[in-house]
Amino acid sequence: MTLATLILALVTLQRLGELVLSRYNTRRLLAQGAIEIAPDHYPFLVAVHAAWLVTLWIWGRDQDVSLVGLSIFILLQALRFWVLATLGARWTTRIIVLPDAPMIAAGPYRYLSHPNYAIVAAEIAVLPLALHLAVIASIFTVLNALVLAIRIRAEARALEAVRRQL
Repeated sequence: MTLATLILALVTLQRLGELVLSRYNTRRLLAQGAIEIAPDHYPFLVAVHAAWLVTLWIWGRDQDVSLVGLSIFILLQALRFWVLATLGARWTTRIIVLPDAPMIAAGPYRYLSHPNYAIVAAEIAVLPLALHLAVIASIFTVLNALVLAIRIRAEARALEAVRRQL
């Protein structure tokens, strides 16, 4: 097993675990009266991320690993866990709004309005670069940016509606 294969296996397991956690949190939030905003873009988001992982498995599993790139990716994982810990039971991969719940302003949300999106955008570029796959990094950075443009607009509208209610 190559180092690249091990990294891809860990990232795949992490993403699958996050999907399980997201489904669990989504169900709990919806049961508490939360609503999902702009679900139509979600399949495109999932498709981009799944295609990114599949592409990395196809072209990256036997690549040499840049230790600098891997170090940056590991730092991004620490930031990802900071986001998950900050949001706790409110973290999902969907846009879920829980009416009357206060806005999260702790952790990385003190510094950025969308820290998870910034981290994921960096991951989408950094992991392929760590595997010496610059073209894949470029393609998926653009695809992710297109999906995020839709998602961030939808989320901003939802968050603004929540702020008006407070």
